[in-house]
Amino acid sequence: MPRNLDKLKVIGDRVLIYPDSGQDRTSSGLYLPPTVIEKELVQGGYVVAVGPGTPLANTEADDDAWQQSESSKIKYIPLEIEVGDYALYLKKFAIDIKYQNEKYIIVPMSGILVVERDDESLDLTKILK
Repeated sequence: MPRNLDKLKVIGDRVLIYPDSGQDRTSSGLYLPPTVIEKELVQGGYVVAVGPGTPLANTEADDDAWQQSESSKIKYIPLEIEVGDYALYLKKFAIDIKYQNEKYIIVPMSGILVVERDDESLDLTKILK
């Protein structure tokens, strides 16, 4: 499971995911060869860190837009994904990395299809009949 990630900073709209081990056999007990597992388009994992979001352009810039003063801070559109979510993402957008002898995946927010979150505030029984 993920270790101390305090020194690792995720940039922009990217998400750091601890990949789910995946299934190497079917529910009936049939073992799947590695070539079948590698061809899957979607994979899942747990979100362990998120970037600050998509940076917004500074519309209040002076004539010299490249010079940034200490008082002007970059503003971001925050991500919808939160640490602790279980995310399903497209493998073609994923980048595998190894950090402190653990395998992680970096995925841009556009590569994430859906997240599962333990949020009990939404009651779907009123919507789904």
